[in-house]
Amino acid sequence: MNLGPHAIFIIASYVVVVVVVTALIGWIAADYAAQQRILRNLEQRGVTRRSQRAKGDAP
Repeated sequence: MNLGPHAIFIIASYVVVVVVVTALIGWIAADYAAQQRILRNLEQRGVTRRSQRAKGDAP
């Protein structure tokens, strides 16, 4: 495969894209885990979701 005189730029671009996408996936996974921990903590403290309240309960 001949990429021509711009081979370094093309390869570097692909490497940058792979690094950025991998970092974004890692960031999303870490944020998801943090949100799950926060939610478990709130549920342990007795805070419930609005959708789980009875219709007559006040906010």
